[in-house]
Amino acid sequence: MNAPIRILGLDPGLRRTGWGVIACEGARISHVAHGVIAPKETLPFAERLLCLFQGIEAVLAEHGPHEAAVEETFMNNNAQSALKLGHARAMAMIVPARAGLIVAEYAATVVKKAVVGTGAADKAQVGWMIARLLPTAGRTASDSADALAVAIAHAHARTARRVA
Repeated sequence: MNAPIRILGLDPGLRRTGWGVIACEGARISHVAHGVIAPKETLPFAERLLCLFQGIEAVLAEHGPHEAAVEETFMNNNAQSALKLGHARAMAMIVPARAGLIVAEYAATVVKKAVVGTGAADKAQVGWMIARLLPTAGRTASDSADALAVAIAHAHARTARRVA
């Protein structure tokens, strides 16, 4: 049997970027770690992005994931907010790519469907299912739960690709 694959899930945000690492062995998944990177809001914009970059680098160094998955951004009506969120998302994609990892992207509806069974699930439902699917994760902040859900969606997608 092959060694477990570690998957890093990222839920990007400029204020709070959730991250979660799972181990995937066949169809079995298990919790490795999770957390939130939260730069101080008083920092200049460039320094907040640097905090995200360094925080994601630290997660990669500590947990050694083999692949990464990032949630696609939900389109915002406020162009300024959407642009800033795009910068945070860029950090979530660049850091793992720079480390040589495959980086997959998933729409929020795909992530919710993979974890809850419906793309219309709310954050509370996602958090509840994460607690059931990964009991060793304990209670997680919504950003971390969303990141773990992204990792699970990627685990399901890579299993489906292997079977097909």
